[in-house]
Amino acid sequence: MTTRVLFVGEGSSDNGLVPHVESIAARKGLGVSITVPDFGLLRLPTGHSVRDKLRVARKLHGAYDLVVVQRDADRGPAQDRRDEIEEAVCTEWPGLRHVAVVPVRMLEAWLLLDEACLRQVAENPSGRVSLDLPKGAAAERVPDPKQLLKDSLARASEYKGRRLTQFQKRFSQHRLRMLELLDPDGPVTCLPSWQSFVKDLDQAFETLNG
Repeated sequence: MTTRVLFVGEGSSDNGLVPHVESIAARKGLGVSITVPDFGLLRLPTGHSVRDKLRVARKLHGAYDLVVVQRDADRGPAQDRRDEIEEAVCTEWPGLRHVAVVPVRMLEAWLLLDEACLRQVAENPSGRVSLDLPKGAAAERVPDPKQLLKDSLARASEYKGRRLTQFQKRFSQHRLRMLELLDPDGPVTCLPSWQSFVKDLDQAFETLNG
């Protein structure tokens, strides 16, 4: 039986999490079909909150066994986001099992730990310029991991002038690619937020498979 999963992220570059959801399901021997609505293209009225997105997705009359919702913790406690997601699902789609994915502070913190991947996406895999990236749990204490990732990609590329400007305009694509390439067994495994993502998804799939 195929497990039907709805994925709701904060933006389209978060869709790089989808292959990781698929691989975790595969380890459990589950086949999954993942739907990723493009809320920017839908003509139904929608805001940016989790509740708004779930309300719109439900109006499309899809049937799902699980919804995976990604929401950055930003500067607040991760538990606040978990509570927000749980309340939104219970209100807009009661009875639907959910998994909350809450990176601390932002999803970009997960990407700062893989220097080889960053250099590859920066189109300069053999580069030697120093990046001074955070190590281990320090990635979750970076005040603005998104800006640090942008700056690190630019530095790693070693591009200058107009070429650098054009490269920086593609940040959302670079972020998506880095997320797709993220090694699920690599340095990111030291982060509690990643550990929670894997554990919660494992448990959800085990329950659905039972």
